[in-house]
Amino acid sequence: MSDDEAFDRLTTYIEENLGFATSHYNDSYLQRRFSSRMRRTGAGDYAEYLDILRDDPDEGQELLDTLSINVTGFFRNPDVWEGIRSVLRSLSEDCERIHAWSAACADGREPYSLAMLGLDDPRTAGDRLSILATDINQAALDDANEGVYESTRTIDVGEQLTFLSNYHRYVDQSGERFEIRDPVKEMVAFERHDLINGEPKSGFDLVICRNLFIYIDNEYKQSILRTISESLRPGGYLVIGKAETIPPGLKSEFTILDGRLRIYRRE
Repeated sequence: MSDDEAFDRLTTYIEENLGFATSHYNDSYLQRRFSSRMRRTGAGDYAEYLDILRDDPDEGQELLDTLSINVTGFFRNPDVWEGIRSVLRSLSEDCERIHAWSAACADGREPYSLAMLGLDDPRTAGDRLSILATDINQAALDDANEGVYESTRTIDVGEQLTFLSNYHRYVDQSGERFEIRDPVKEMVAFERHDLINGEPKSGFDLVICRNLFIYIDNEYKQSILRTISESLRPGGYLVIGKAETIPPGLKSEFTILDGRLRIYRRE
């Protein structure tokens, strides 16, 4: 069996038996994630790894966790968060209550960043901001709900939080351990949601979905963004990753507010 055939059999098994839509993701992303698990399990090739996956239910969950991990951070790309600050200020002037959705939220740092920004900016009505945070990975959501983060050799949580002039108002720090305070946690509700197969939400004033589409095959991006578009109220705002674009078939539904920062408004 060729390597390509073994790869196809592996992806088909995952889609049919584990419920993860491998067909929506580009091959290079899948190969990186598979390689990570193959190294951990000692599998020499895709065929051998498929045998392990069939025989070990725990490996299936480990693989799903690996497939759904995305790079994240507090206030990632600070210039984008300055743009989000402007959006929150506009919404604070126009809305009695601000409903935001952080889609594909990973370990929760994005929705907590949004909540802290809402509380920190005097021109934003943080007390009227509520945030739904969703991801396909239940383990990541459980960790996010705990709201505890630690610096590592490659990640300095304190440095990420310095976007705020006094982040200690919102985070308890003990050495390299950072715990989100309850007033911030109470603004965020975590829920499992599959952007590929799940139904749209409704009535959101702001949706943030950053750095997911770079992993998705082009033919599926439009359907996922359609789900997001239908979840926004007319006049609502959308923020996507700086390396991502709105598919041609959906461009008529959005006005570009800041093309560089990838901030849009629904018509």
